[in-house]
Amino acid sequence: MTAARAISIMGSTGSIGCSALDVISHANKAGEGGFDVVALTAGSNAEKLAEQALECRPQIAVIADERQLPVLKERLAGSGIEVAGGIDAVTEAATRPARVLAAIVGAAGLESTLAAVQAGNDVAIANKESVVCGGRLILEEARKAGVTVLPVDSEHSAIHQCLGDGKSLEKLTITASGGPFRTATLDQMRVASPEAAAAHPNWAMGIKNSIDSATLMNKALELIEAAYLFDMQADQIDVIIHPQSIIHGMAHFTDGSVIAQLGAPDMRTPISYALGWPDRVATTVDRLDLVALTKLDFEAVDSAKFPAIELAREAFAAGPGATTVLNCANETAVSAFIAGQCGFLDISLVVKEVLSRFLSGNMAGMACGSLEEIGQLDRFARSAAEDVLKRAPGGGAEGRTLG
Repeated sequence: MTAARAISIMGSTGSIGCSALDVISHANKAGEGGFDVVALTAGSNAEKLAEQALECRPQIAVIADERQLPVLKERLAGSGIEVAGGIDAVTEAATRPARVLAAIVGAAGLESTLAAVQAGNDVAIANKESVVCGGRLILEEARKAGVTVLPVDSEHSAIHQCLGDGKSLEKLTITASGGPFRTATLDQMRVASPEAAAAHPNWAMGIKNSIDSATLMNKALELIEAAYLFDMQADQIDVIIHPQSIIHGMAHFTDGSVIAQLGAPDMRTPISYALGWPDRVATTVDRLDLVALTKLDFEAVDSAKFPAIELAREAFAAGPGATTVLNCANETAVSAFIAGQCGFLDISLVVKEVLSRFLSGNMAGMACGSLEEIGQLDRFARSAAEDVLKRAPGGGAEGRTLG
């Protein structure tokens, strides 16, 4: 890069946001043109947001939880940095001219992502839930606005780098580490604690994404995201276990060629790719030593232990309403598991039951053509998940059987 690129980060205090700021800091110190930070937003961690703002000097810092706004104002008093609070302020920040890194966790990130696209901003999307819930809407609005949606998930970034012109593409493969329970038995998984489920062997992530990786729901959501982003059918996307997390994604072509992207398991690589595209940005991530690796292993997904992948295929085949319901039911079930209100294996069982209720009900034909429709499905899924959890006996860290 020869000129500084304007960047805004939605969700700057999370793991993706912090890694992005590390990439930006290194690039700016290296004098390669670097980045100008326009906006930083966070959910409720005003102290961390203020620390970041004082370091990178954005135009504006926004805290979604308005109760924390006085703390943010106090910490940034006299800095010259604009300060705001509330969901509407987060959305407004996303519309300021910049490439927007969408890193707010969960469906809560959809509104600001859509606002960024509609304002004519390229979006680097690290929030897979936004694509799962509103992928068709986001991509249609991006087409209308003539902007680019760039993937940040390591798997989708890998595929983006492998595709070239995308001609003669046959299928895609995304890889999963298998998480902390790859070799565990169902009995061991049934009694797993939130702490054990969040102990990812390769990646440092927030607790929600870590637990999604343990159930493989993270990979299920990524399958749906890949189908939307690359205009593929769900049966054209394979998911395989690759414990080393070195190959992140593969593109298979009609002549039998397979192009793969390799890299150390470090989110700073796909983040730097999305922030700098079409250029590349130097990072400090570990370089691969292929001789030291000695081997790369691959396994099929055990659907009995990890039913989330097949649930995702079923939801995608049923349409965007079903993928929204899948995601929002999962968010509710994961929150219940973290709170000790259900067992680990119950997460997928809750999602399966909610998806079944949706597909057999009168909302099944909703097209998710607007935020309002997506909001209706969000409320339905969360309410239905809470109902499933209330009706089931038992609970707590010892687990239970809902099915």
